[in-house]
Amino acid sequence: MSTVGAALGAVAGMLAAGGVEGAQREASMILAHVLGVPRDRVGLMRDDPVAPDALAEAEALAARRAAGEPMSHIRGWREFWGRRFIVTADVLDPRPETEILVSAALEEPFADVLDLGSGSGCILLSLLAEREGARGVGLEISAPAIAVAERNAEALGLKGRAGFVQSDWYARLRGRFDLIVSNPPYIAQDEMAGLARELAHEPQGALTDGGDGLSAYRAIAAGLGDHLAPGGRVLVEIGPTQGPAVAALFEAAGLRDVAVRPDLDGRDRVVTGRR
Repeated sequence: MSTVGAALGAVAGMLAAGGVEGAQREASMILAHVLGVPRDRVGLMRDDPVAPDALAEAEALAARRAAGEPMSHIRGWREFWGRRFIVTADVLDPRPETEILVSAALEEPFADVLDLGSGSGCILLSLLAEREGARGVGLEISAPAIAVAERNAEALGLKGRAGFVQSDWYARLRGRFDLIVSNPPYIAQDEMAGLARELAHEPQGALTDGGDGLSAYRAIAAGLGDHLAPGGRVLVEIGPTQGPAVAALFEAAGLRDVAVRPDLDGRDRVVTGRR
């Protein structure tokens, strides 16, 4: 019977051969998932035996990862803002840079949140989890994505404060909100071919607008007059070259205090504005 240490070596070898960076680290993530233990325990179990079916499962998962499938799809979850979110191929994989938007949104109080293109619900649910009295709505055009977001709301105990509606941007929305947030599809169609192979496993409609990457921001800006309360804020994630264009759209929509915020790498990441 194989040991955990031998299984780690075999899985890491498969990942490295598939071009996965950090193969050893990701091998320990796969073994932890298969064995049902925390990842930091795997290194302490190197001499423990591994059942043949567990080894076979680990190697099958490694083959999927080596073929480019994201680790979040393999494990079925991703950590975001200190919480675990269910992730499937129907939603965009929550990423650390999106936490910049969450952090900025939490700088001021809010009671009613609108999340446009909510996907997994990670932005809306993270905000509601940090503000006990707040309520929110997530608009999402994809019914399968809404099903994932609703599972996340239930898992986090937020089902009573978060609602998800199938809608093409504001089409099915009434009312105003004091905070509007969005991580819309912002990759231009001509940039798609150069992206990491993992992104091929994510919903393409959540990545690109099929055009210049700015159509979502035009739609968002057009609806702010009807749906952003006086004094309310809007925050959107952007691509690193889109700051000036999105800021101009917000200014043309009559917002004030428009600003572009960088991420931890110094790249433009979030545009904010106030009505």
